[in-house]
Amino acid sequence: NRRKKKDDSILEITSIPNPFPELCCSPFTSVLSASLLPKATSRKKQVIKVYSEDDTSRALEVPSDITARDVCQLLILKNHYIDDHSWTLFEQLTHSGLGRAIEDHELVMEVQSNWVMEEENKLYFRKNYAKYEFFKNPLKFFPDHMISFPSETNAAVRRSGILQMFLSSSTYPEIHGYLHAKEQGKKSWKKWFFLLRRSGLYFSTKGTSKEPRHLQFFCEFSNSDMYMSLTGRKISGAPTNYGFCFKPNKSGGTRDLKQLCADDEQSRTCWMTAIRLLKYGMQLYQNYVQPYQGRGGCSPLNITPMRSISENSLVAMDFSGHRSRIIENPTEALSVAVEEGLAWRRRGCLRLNSHGSPVAMSNMGMSIHRSQSWFHHKISREEAQRLILQHGLVDGVFLVRDSQSNPKTFVLSLSHGLKIKHFQIVPLEDDGKLFYTLDDGRTRFTDLIQLVEFYQLNKGVLPCKLKHYCARIA
Repeated sequence: NRRKKKDDSILEITSIPNPFPELCCSPFTSVLSASLLPKATSRKKQVIKVYSEDDTSRALEVPSDITARDVCQLLILKNHYIDDHSWTLFEQLTHSGLGRAIEDHELVMEVQSNWVMEEENKLYFRKNYAKYEFFKNPLKFFPDHMISFPSETNAAVRRSGILQMFLSSSTYPEIHGYLHAKEQGKKSWKKWFFLLRRSGLYFSTKGTSKEPRHLQFFCEFSNSDMYMSLTGRKISGAPTNYGFCFKPNKSGGTRDLKQLCADDEQSRTCWMTAIRLLKYGMQLYQNYVQPYQGRGGCSPLNITPMRSISENSLVAMDFSGHRSRIIENPTEALSVAVEEGLAWRRRGCLRLNSHGSPVAMSNMGMSIHRSQSWFHHKISREEAQRLILQHGLVDGVFLVRDSQSNPKTFVLSLSHGLKIKHFQIVPLEDDGKLFYTLDDGRTRFTDLIQLVEFYQLNKGVLPCKLKHYCARIA
């Protein structure tokens, strides 16, 4: 009882706050303050440098476990960009002339840990419209002559469920075809018949034979990354410009690369897409679905857009009379659209140049396109193809550039059907006025902006509409 009374008297004493708690320690606590100790959940931060299309860089302090998608989201917020789920982080190996799009789920620090200190490798932030295009249109990526299915698979399943078969663990379609392979330790290339199976990539030592005794193992993908050749034939001496290779994660240099080369872009795209699906499987589909999970957990395959307008519901209208009417004649509709565009452009020029001369307005119309992001001024045909390839060979990816062969003309470079096509934009003078045309003067435009806007809404003489432009600065 005496001890209890003593304890009660101690508790009644008003406690005085300690002004230097970090200098004192309790027998029941650690010598160091808890705030001075690293938390179990804290993440180390590191600085990475990310480049834009104009080679300007931005340093970011990020956690060590940040993914490529998180870096893209951070840059989208910092630069106030519109997130259309096509922004991608690219890895470029400058010394080797190789590059690849880093998958959204990959850890950026792990990617950088595989770099050699002496090489000036870079991370680029740009758009890649073809990143998940095969989920939307798989048949376009896997031509019939390059794919074979298990014998028990019926024709209907082959065409409709091709992606499900790629993502399944029990069945896997076989990709086959000819590829050029660089012999190890030599400069020479040899053409072999290759087969892609779940166990890895093989080539046949006897023609197109698929017998096990004629198949030789070439590469597996769990401990290596796949890169696209950016320099074509310059560094590796490849027979074509459609090269790709496999680089071990812990590589000693270019001697460890397993280099391949396809005969055309469709073949290379098929091989690389199939290998991506084989390596990552359902993780790729989760990356594709993830941007849409905020909308009630729905996948993009069953989302109903807020506003859906089909091309068939768009009609040309004439509002010049007392009553509006639908223009059913396509030729009349085209001429009305062009004339309306010309009138709109003339009104805009008058508003912008109310104190200027007609000559000044004419000069403005000739140079107004130079401020547009899709105009790339004096770049070569090869450079234009490289830019479009980096943005993804999706139908409608385009840019406009000066023609190198004819200084007075321009060129529209456009991706369609996994190919890059070039269309000449010719200036045309009529009655003292300058126009631009793609179809020998049948459709005329006062400037390149009007031309691009028209073909973004109408296919016209082009194989497809203009959809995504390659920006000069991402």
